[in-house]
Amino acid sequence: MCDVRKFTWKKWLLVITGFLAVVAIVAFIGFTWFMNKSKPVIDGELTVSVLDQDVTVTRDDKGVPHIFAKTDADLYRAQGYVQAQDRLFQMDLARRQASGRLSEIIGEATIKTDKYFRTFSLRDAAEKSLSTYDAESKQVLEWFTDGVNAFMAQAKENNTLSYEFALLGYDPEEWSVVDSLTIGKYMAYDLGGNWNTLAFRHWALQNFDEEKAKELFIKYPENASSILAANKENPVEVAGIFNAELLPNEFNGSNNWVVSGSKTKNGTPILADDPHLGLSTPSIWYQMHLQSPEQNVSGVIFAGIPGIILGHSDEIAWGVTNVGPDVQDLYIEIPNPDDPTQFRYDGKWEQAEVRDEAIKVKDGETVDFEVVVTRHGPIMTDLAFKGTEPTAQFSMQWTALQPTTELRAVLGFNKAKTWNDFEKALEDFKAPAQNFVFASKDGTIAYKANGQIPIRKQGDGQLPVPGDSSDYGWEGFIPWNELPTVVNPKEGFIATANNEVIGEEYPYHITDSWAQPYRFERIKEVLEANDSLTVEDMMNLQMDQHNLYAREFLPDLLNSIKAQDHDGKYEDVIKLLEDWNMVDAKDSGAPLVFHTLMQKLQEVLFKDQMPEDMYNLMSGKFNITDQLLRTAYAGDKSIWIEEQGGVDVTVYKALKLTVAQIENQFGKSASKWQWGDFHQLTFDHTLGNASPILAAYFNAKKVPIGGSKVTVQAADNDLAGNVDHGASWRFVADVGDLSSAYHIVGPGQSGHVKSDWYQDQVIDWANGDYHQTFVRKEDIKGKTLRLKAK
Repeated sequence: MCDVRKFTWKKWLLVITGFLAVVAIVAFIGFTWFMNKSKPVIDGELTVSVLDQDVTVTRDDKGVPHIFAKTDADLYRAQGYVQAQDRLFQMDLARRQASGRLSEIIGEATIKTDKYFRTFSLRDAAEKSLSTYDAESKQVLEWFTDGVNAFMAQAKENNTLSYEFALLGYDPEEWSVVDSLTIGKYMAYDLGGNWNTLAFRHWALQNFDEEKAKELFIKYPENASSILAANKENPVEVAGIFNAELLPNEFNGSNNWVVSGSKTKNGTPILADDPHLGLSTPSIWYQMHLQSPEQNVSGVIFAGIPGIILGHSDEIAWGVTNVGPDVQDLYIEIPNPDDPTQFRYDGKWEQAEVRDEAIKVKDGETVDFEVVVTRHGPIMTDLAFKGTEPTAQFSMQWTALQPTTELRAVLGFNKAKTWNDFEKALEDFKAPAQNFVFASKDGTIAYKANGQIPIRKQGDGQLPVPGDSSDYGWEGFIPWNELPTVVNPKEGFIATANNEVIGEEYPYHITDSWAQPYRFERIKEVLEANDSLTVEDMMNLQMDQHNLYAREFLPDLLNSIKAQDHDGKYEDVIKLLEDWNMVDAKDSGAPLVFHTLMQKLQEVLFKDQMPEDMYNLMSGKFNITDQLLRTAYAGDKSIWIEEQGGVDVTVYKALKLTVAQIENQFGKSASKWQWGDFHQLTFDHTLGNASPILAAYFNAKKVPIGGSKVTVQAADNDLAGNVDHGASWRFVADVGDLSSAYHIVGPGQSGHVKSDWYQDQVIDWANGDYHQTFVRKEDIKGKTLRLKAK
């Protein structure tokens, strides 16, 4: 009897185990089928009804689509179709975020985000911009839109929309020309913001003595007593609920440089560019090659926009970095106590525009929301800060809210053949302001800081100004022909890295909040030292990890530490720093100590003296800390540092916190610490944030890397060590041979997790392994898809 029971139990266990195995296999097969059915078709033939003639699309070994069309009309239609094949979900999410419509597909969790972006009025600005475009540019937008919608219609009919739509339970709406322009306005938002800095300084003047607040300015306003008085006499309730995660990364920027033939081995110019933006899956950039009888252009574009914004043609190459000018001003507005939609201006109450922006919410009730817009711009206060009934509010004036025509400029870039052609196209590129570098086959190298940069009646953009008087505001923009411009300099090269691009003699204000100078200084150092530069040298420079930040501050910091380390507690850490070659290598421990120390210095100086949201709102903390350290080490007084007991004590306090944190994470043996154990590259997918299971499936495996936010190999990390910001695209072009150029687009070209090109460039990004992209049809190898006209 006992034996029978044992046998029965084992038998049922085997049956159950077998059944579960079958279920798992069936589920796996079903899931795999579900994921694979939406993979883009990349070879064979597809009929696309909007085409006039057949178009061929060859995807090379890195998934870069090379589109060959007989007309521009079909070229842009095919571009829209192909972008949608690879990136439709990203495109849809981008237009929704910029338009403030995420809650329709996600629910209550994104209501605040939607309110934020509706207040920023990006879609409203895009709609106003459309009316100012010429007929040719509008036609390109329509052709591109037709291509996107042709793919979308096919995918819906065949039930092959990308899996993200099914997971979130919705179908995308038809694409519109305004969607493309709205994504363009979002990039202006991501690269052109400084309003939060003004709000923070307003708060600082309310909460600290003027001399103490003064040290939190990069440059304190002079001859602006009325502006200072207005900030003190009309407090806006700033601290309270602000979510700093909605702000663009303050290190959004780039490196670019161009060298003339006089400094290259082959005697022709070489151009290099690597824009620094958020690192994510899929990439912000989509690499493409477009060819018709009217143009042959290769490079990158934001998914959802036609043309090529950065790259090269048969005759020229170009790249950008962010100028970072002060293009957002806050105005202290005085509301009418009897009507909150009216504001005082020159002694009268002036009616503001009120836009109804009702927000639809998935599985919830529609949220009523209004955007109030004064003559200066939208009211920001109720959205961003503590809900009170203040006597004053902030409105924001911003260049990107003006009607602008950047797409027209991009289309001009793509067909330009000379610097004159290119510079003419730049007249239409107004927001965001960018440092353009240029090279052409005729040997010309050039640079222009391009975009709309306001001229103020009073003030220099560092503080909110009174909104109730015509004595303040903008009186136009820096004249286009007076923007900083350089053509064929005697030095033989031009380089920018978000550094100060003007001297004291320049008659107009751009900003005082330039990036720390260390990337630029390293680029300049390398380019000056070599008169036989090659493409390989440019690639190596883009991956350069020399830390000039440490070169400036480490000797003084070590002296401070030694002066306080009376019992020799940190001898091993001191030796680690003293032996360091000041290269942010992944297998070195010193970068971990140095960068953590510089972060902890900010916490020691500022964190306990302000609410958490104000600390997060405070941009420029590195620049301000650098400024305070320079002051103290020069023997001058700094209130913030003196309050901590002097510079030596301040640095030592930060070191204690630094070592405690590192020991907690990596043990007490300093000889075993490595920068790469903390500093790890990540390319996270939007869906990866939802759960650890989805993160394991959609996110790339983390990779230990070197570099940092201050090295030419830009690799900025969050407080947990995740490198989520850096060179979103690396590009090098030898203008002597523009039949190809060299690229890295991390993590890869495709947005589809089952694609071979989903995250195939992660290790390439970490190691600096570039792929060569050709533009001659006979040189391009890969899988070809024929898009057939109906």
